[in-house]
Amino acid sequence: MIPTRPLYLPPPYQDSAVHGRLILRDGTTATIDNATPEDQARLVDFFKRLSPDSRRSRFFTDSKPGETAIAEMCDNTNPTKVLTMIVTRISEQAERIIATGSYFAVSDAVAEVAVTVDDAFQGKGLGTLLLERLSLLAIKHGFTEFKAVTQSDNKAMLEVFRNSGFPITEHYENDMVTVEFSVLPGADSVAKTEMRDRLFTAASMRPFFKPQSVAVVGASRKPSSIGYRIMEGLVLSRFQGCIYPVNPKAKVICSMRAYARVQDIPEPVDLAVIVVPRDLVMGAIDDCAARGVRTLIVISAGFAETNDEGRALQDALVAKVRGYGMRMIGPNCLGLLNSDPAVSLNASFSPIFPPHGTVAMSSQSGALGLAILALAKRLNLGLSTFVSIGNKADVSGNDLLQYWEGDDETNVILLYMESIKNPRRFARIARRVSRSKPIVCVKGGRTSAGRRAAGSHTAALAAADTPVEALFNQTGVIRCDTLEEMFDLAAALSAQPLPQGNRVGIVTNAGGPGILCSDACESGGLVVPELSDAIKSQLQAFLPAAAAVGNPVDMIASAPPAHFKQTVERVLASDEIDMLIVIYIPVGTAVNAAVDQAIEEGVAAAREQGAEQKPVLACLMVEEGTHAPLRVGKNEAMPVYPFPESAARVFSKIGQYASWLREPVGMIPEFTDIETHRARSICQEALRSRGTGWLSTEETLNVLKAYRLPVGDGGLARSADEAVEVANQVGYPVAVKLASLTIVHKSDMGGVHLKLKSADDVRKAYNEIEERLKATDQLDAMEGVLVQPMVAGGVEVMVGVTNDPVFGPLVAFGLGGVHVEILADICFRVTPLTDQDVDKMIHEIRGHRLLEGYRGHPPADIEAIKEVLLRISLLVEDIPEILELDLNPIFALEPGKGCRIVDARIQVEHDAFQQPARKK
Repeated sequence: MIPTRPLYLPPPYQDSAVHGRLILRDGTTATIDNATPEDQARLVDFFKRLSPDSRRSRFFTDSKPGETAIAEMCDNTNPTKVLTMIVTRISEQAERIIATGSYFAVSDAVAEVAVTVDDAFQGKGLGTLLLERLSLLAIKHGFTEFKAVTQSDNKAMLEVFRNSGFPITEHYENDMVTVEFSVLPGADSVAKTEMRDRLFTAASMRPFFKPQSVAVVGASRKPSSIGYRIMEGLVLSRFQGCIYPVNPKAKVICSMRAYARVQDIPEPVDLAVIVVPRDLVMGAIDDCAARGVRTLIVISAGFAETNDEGRALQDALVAKVRGYGMRMIGPNCLGLLNSDPAVSLNASFSPIFPPHGTVAMSSQSGALGLAILALAKRLNLGLSTFVSIGNKADVSGNDLLQYWEGDDETNVILLYMESIKNPRRFARIARRVSRSKPIVCVKGGRTSAGRRAAGSHTAALAAADTPVEALFNQTGVIRCDTLEEMFDLAAALSAQPLPQGNRVGIVTNAGGPGILCSDACESGGLVVPELSDAIKSQLQAFLPAAAAVGNPVDMIASAPPAHFKQTVERVLASDEIDMLIVIYIPVGTAVNAAVDQAIEEGVAAAREQGAEQKPVLACLMVEEGTHAPLRVGKNEAMPVYPFPESAARVFSKIGQYASWLREPVGMIPEFTDIETHRARSICQEALRSRGTGWLSTEETLNVLKAYRLPVGDGGLARSADEAVEVANQVGYPVAVKLASLTIVHKSDMGGVHLKLKSADDVRKAYNEIEERLKATDQLDAMEGVLVQPMVAGGVEVMVGVTNDPVFGPLVAFGLGGVHVEILADICFRVTPLTDQDVDKMIHEIRGHRLLEGYRGHPPADIEAIKEVLLRISLLVEDIPEILELDLNPIFALEPGKGCRIVDARIQVEHDAFQQPARKK
């Protein structure tokens, strides 16, 4: 493999690098966009409002910039020369610029950068956020370095550069400083960008969960109304803050003074819950903004979930909320809860307030949220917070993940999702959060009524749910099929340690449940090892002769409580298992409560002998139904399940998560020998000349060669004589294959001739292909033929890419040739791929044993396969015009001999999945 270096990618933004939402250090928001000529008057006003000191820091004079300078800033038609961004906020019912940043080309690779922030907004991180965006866009337009000139006493601006994470150099001359730095992302700059994003987002979410005061806009005295139920929820949950009902038609609601407007409330308001008819929501937002409200929960429905008119109104709602610097949950949502006794907030219309615990949950569905809260209470599962995000027009699951990541009251995160609005951002955040707190997700919409016609094997094999499954695999998210399974997992994850391995012990008093449990464990990838003779001897010392002590340990139906205690203690304390399931079914004379106590005592005894890091689950198949968790000592709860398969599934999922945690953090490698510009130019020229479609064989080969992919010797021939010439150059035997933009299955058309040993064979093959196409009136589809040397030995594999409209490129890997369609032994991952991703892809397919050598066949060059996967990942990341790609077959030769791509196809489309390009 060519030497590589880590590739550091900045985290994706909520909207885009060019425009959308900004979150400031204080948690308020603003809108960022490229400047246009229409912004000139607002820029004049902005510079006019600046203090003399701020103007002097920017322009080295008290004077305001002239019309020519401002016109130049607002002309972004050529971002290779100049680009200006503006940040806006609504003030006095008008959108005003509060910050601006520009870069101006000094050379092809160097630009001078300058940032200016309104005096009232300095110290809120705006300068740093602008610098981040300008750096990313500068890279896209060919720049690699920024320089800035400022006064030596401009400490605020110098701190922006020093805290950016970029490696800066400072040159002092008199009272001026010139700062220079590379804008290419590095470990420090990316880490600081992520840290700012996490901290600023958490600051914006805090008033939702820990408000000192709540206003209910649309509060009502009618018990059947949502406005009344929200007031009732706040009162009955004993919210530890002030409650202000707002209704212009009432003086008193719920024994509290009501206010006609939010503006009339004499005290500050942190959170407003809006439950008014849809057409009154916009006015309510204005009212809240006038009072300085920072966060909103819009319960009202009738927005994007209804029709195009509702979607347009929701877009206007989001623009207004962001313009005022506020955050919003909803619209069309249930609300939120915080069970922390210091807060006790039920800002929802749920009549159920769950017990306090350490599990946080988000639900996209409000109606389902009501059922979820009822189920949590019935199962006695304590929640820290619960949020119904509704249409997630502003606050999304990504925001909540970043808040819960730093929330000391939360150690498990549950998500019910119907869609993933920004999967790349979700992937980046979830991969990080999963390292410290498990994320358990039920994702609705696994199936699709139909998919677009696919032009490649890869697209045809990618089911509707494929990208979601791939994303969760890569980010450590634990996926569940049902809400019941989600709560089963939550109970275990919130109360038990993670296993250190995959060996499970089973203790039971009935053979049937033990067998079912054992089968379910092994089906889920766990190991049920036979216990050693030493442990068996210890068990046989007190168990009856009829007991089975191999694992599962069947103590038989008559087992008294003492046997439960002793067996649990011996098995759990041994170093032969990593987790334990205890099954009890009342078939004997034992008293259920006594058995419960015996299990608890057995676990406690094993804990004292060093088994603190081994999780234990109980399956109590008793008539009482839902069973409260068993208690081990004062602080440990042991989850109880009604069926052995449930406990086995929980351990299977938790075991996979624990295994993911033990893996090294993956690295995205950057190859130093690729030619991105060359490959991109080929794709863009094909689009300009022919539009969306497949690249020619020659174009495809050149794109692959630009990324140093192993296409092997040979070449394209447009006549029989040229085919013979190429064959003579590469040596016999050769393969001759039809080259065509439109004919996909070449073998079906007689377009593949193998093992040709002479010039006559090659000439005959060319002529036969030509005659076959003439006979079917398809000669115009023939570009020529591809002549390649025959590849001896090796294992046929395939690598493909299909472009999901939401998730972006999906890379597929599996056995190649005809196997890919017959066996469908294939796996997918979402780009960009890490070294860990490609390693798992190779070992995930059922045919991986063929790659390791099987029954006398030599192993394949697995390292070369990994390199192909990583290079393809970079190719489709760098060139978003690539829509689909098939490399099939690829011959993976013996170790040290590499791979050979035998057949390749690439389809391009304008902006298939637009991402900021890396500088190459």
